[in-house]
Amino acid sequence: MTNPCRSLGGAALLLPIGFIENGFRESVPDGWERATHRLILADEWAPALDGIEQFSHLYVVFWLHQIFGPLSTHVYPEDRFDLPEVGILATRTPRRPNPIGLQVSELIARVGNVLHVRRLDALNGTPLLDVKPYLPDGDAIPDARVAPWVARLWEGRVREK
Repeated sequence: MTNPCRSLGGAALLLPIGFIENGFRESVPDGWERATHRLILADEWAPALDGIEQFSHLYVVFWLHQIFGPLSTHVYPEDRFDLPEVGILATRTPRRPNPIGLQVSELIARVGNVLHVRRLDALNGTPLLDVKPYLPDGDAIPDARVAPWVARLWEGRVREK
């Protein structure tokens, strides 16, 4: 098995373990939460998935390969100028110092080296970096707080579970 991360003078070189396949070609559409996706892992990583079927949700870590650095240190969330301008590290903007995506996705099925998932906001062909099981006891924080502007952003939206 090849090592997905090699030391490069103190820095790490991340190598994809597979890619994401879906119908999102140029942008992530409204309703992305309901779409299904295929996480296609390289054949050599198929044995590393053994037992993953026992989990209902996964963390999916991916490289935002079509995003090229932050344009600024601050943004208006979702380009809504009625919300406060905030630092990019206080948002979920894909324009980040390191374009790494992270999403909790529902595992629908595993077929060999392919994971079928729902709730993933990534484009077709996105490099897959890692998959980890979601653990509700350690990962869910029931009393977590969000900024007031997030509550305003979510007003009137039907939130997918």
